[in-house]
Amino acid sequence: MSSRTFEQNQPERQNLSVFEFVKGVGQVTGGTLLALAMLTSSIVAGGLVGLAISFRNLPDVRQLRSFVPTETTHMYDVKGKLLTSIHGEANREVVPLEKISPHLKRAVLAMEDDHFYQHHGINPAGVGRALVVNLRGGEVSQGGSTITMQLVKNLFLNRRRQFERKIAEAVLAIRLEQIFKKNQILEMYLNQVYWGHNNYGAQTAARSYFNKTADKLTLAEAAMMASLIQAPERYSPFGNMKGAKEQQEIVLGRMLKLNWITPEEYEEAVKQEIKLGKIQSFRSSNLPYITNAVSQELAKKFGRDALLKGGMRVQTTVDINFQKMAEKTVSKWHNRLLRRGLYKNQIALAAVDPRTHFVKALVGGVNYKTSEFNRATQALRQPGSSFKPLVYYTAFATGKYTPNTTVYDTPVRYRDGRGWYYPRNYDNSFAGPMPIRRALALSRNVPVIKVGKAIGMNKVVETSRTLGIMSPMSPVTSLPLGAIGVTPLEMAGAYATLANYGWQSPTTVMLRVTDSSGNVLLDNTPKPQLVLDPWAAASTIDIMRSVIAPGGTAPNAAIGRPAAGKTGTTSSEKDIWFVGTVPQLTTAVWVGRDDNRTLSRGATGGGMVAPVWRDFMMQALKNQPKENFKSPSKFPRPKSR
Repeated sequence: MSSRTFEQNQPERQNLSVFEFVKGVGQVTGGTLLALAMLTSSIVAGGLVGLAISFRNLPDVRQLRSFVPTETTHMYDVKGKLLTSIHGEANREVVPLEKISPHLKRAVLAMEDDHFYQHHGINPAGVGRALVVNLRGGEVSQGGSTITMQLVKNLFLNRRRQFERKIAEAVLAIRLEQIFKKNQILEMYLNQVYWGHNNYGAQTAARSYFNKTADKLTLAEAAMMASLIQAPERYSPFGNMKGAKEQQEIVLGRMLKLNWITPEEYEEAVKQEIKLGKIQSFRSSNLPYITNAVSQELAKKFGRDALLKGGMRVQTTVDINFQKMAEKTVSKWHNRLLRRGLYKNQIALAAVDPRTHFVKALVGGVNYKTSEFNRATQALRQPGSSFKPLVYYTAFATGKYTPNTTVYDTPVRYRDGRGWYYPRNYDNSFAGPMPIRRALALSRNVPVIKVGKAIGMNKVVETSRTLGIMSPMSPVTSLPLGAIGVTPLEMAGAYATLANYGWQSPTTVMLRVTDSSGNVLLDNTPKPQLVLDPWAAASTIDIMRSVIAPGGTAPNAAIGRPAAGKTGTTSSEKDIWFVGTVPQLTTAVWVGRDDNRTLSRGATGGGMVAPVWRDFMMQALKNQPKENFKSPSKFPRPKSR
């Protein structure tokens, strides 16, 4: 029997006299007349109290018209594989009534309120039965609640068993039935009720207990779920299958007695083998660094309350297999560095597609289980010489410089707020005049500072902001040497814009966000804007190719295809970088220690980090065609300004 037929075929609502009401309770021992008098007095008194409360302190049930239950937010990889589910107190997924199995509707009604479609919010026979038991015992030990009463209790009232609360339930239930149709009330109830193991609502419970959606539940599964409502943890099949089966048979027996199932259906359901799913309400993330970053973005854009309760569906930009490959690569090199005596080393990696600015991999450390801190998005570390390409881009964009412009690696001094500043190179030598291309390939410090001073450090700051580096920075003389704090994701995003010849979309780990009904809340389909001069960007990529070529500081980064990049090593070897790109993928790798102490004397980005970058890129590009960068000659050179 379909749920629609089941609901339509219910008998008309019944009106019981007080005599019939008491008779329906069953045989009352020891003074039926006294019980009748007490019961009648209680009903009258309760009615008066209920009326008084209803016009003063009770909630307005009309607000349920706009009520949105809290729901669990689900995150998926780019191909739709579930990564994690995030929720506050209630793990819930709301579904319409037609998406819930008719078996479950009947099973729940059989146990909780078989006259649901006949009463007006309260069931006189049920309430009478409960009142007699409660009066005998001198306390509220039995509820007699209808589904409508249970719903208003869950939504509006506390759970203490008191006569006043029971009357309040009844008043609110009657009000609710005057505003909502029966199916609307049943839908709210089935999405609101607690099913155990932090599962709220039929859909979440069905996924957890039986690894299927609520509309796919069999009669046997539905009966077992319905039996959990009164004591979900006690009869949970995860811990007490014997008890769960016993309760299941009670539900099926009740359905059979009501003629809602046939004897054949009863026997088949009792014999059906139950295949359990897995408790999912507190599941851990498959890709914790990714879901950590997504949570930050969601909370920033929609608020933390929406993240925990909004029921959003988030499609990330990351492929789960690709991300796990990146994590394994980081773990492998962490262990190699440990064997070299580099204890307490941490590694962070951020990979971005330059064409879309979609994050493809994000590794925030060597082991999420021992440290949840996401160094790829949260650690502000000095980029060292990997910042130099931003200075040279700014110079090229003025139209006054080209990759072959001669710069001078000669002694110089500048006055700053603390006295004189004497820029030095890493090897404490000076190499004289050279083209910008070679100055970058050899990572000479003095020439880039001279260029920065000549074009104006404020312009370098402006370029950095355009490229998405939002960390605090000042136009000081040492800025070209990376005297600021940045994250690996910021560096990957900046290089990705250069690799895309100035075209930029916001760097993001979220492709699409919808609510639980499929309404689009956020669509990050790339809408690139030209934010840099294309010739200057192409020229910057061109000189960075010299870094990886023989004679540069990072031949260890060569991957057998056109690539551009830059090493970075800060003073005292605290932060060591390699940031590099091919046309399809830009990756930043940082190595250092959380305590900001020296990692290893003499360590360099070219010697220590470039091999990590190379290993990752070789795997990431294994099935990708080789592509070349566009020559600067393909773009018009900016006029001198």
